[in-house]
Amino acid sequence: MEEKGMSENKQYENEYKVQAVKLAKKIGAVNAANELQIPVNTLYGWIRKVKIESLDIGCGERSPEESLNIAEENQQLRKRIKALEKENKRLSEMNEFLEDAAAFFAASRQKSGKNKG
Repeated sequence: MEEKGMSENKQYENEYKVQAVKLAKKIGAVNAANELQIPVNTLYGWIRKVKIESLDIGCGERSPEESLNIAEENQQLRKRIKALEKENKRLSEMNEFLEDAAAFFAASRQKSGKNKG
């Protein structure tokens, strides 16, 4: 994936800034600035703009990385839901069993009480 981040007058595209900020969050601003060969203060400026929401990702679009993170989170949440549903089913079955057992023993006691009477 090739990205043109700069033109001759050092204007950066919005998407470049967004990706740079994301990289900074992962590996630190100084490392990201070195890797991208941009001034660290420029990157700090973009990070600040993201915080105050003046740097927008644009039209509700997500970067592939963001989408991947959301997809991963969804997958983990689905697994968690599945595990909780399984546990819920197990507990419901256990509850039914205990209700049946309680009813059985209650009936048993009534019978034995009548026999003794």
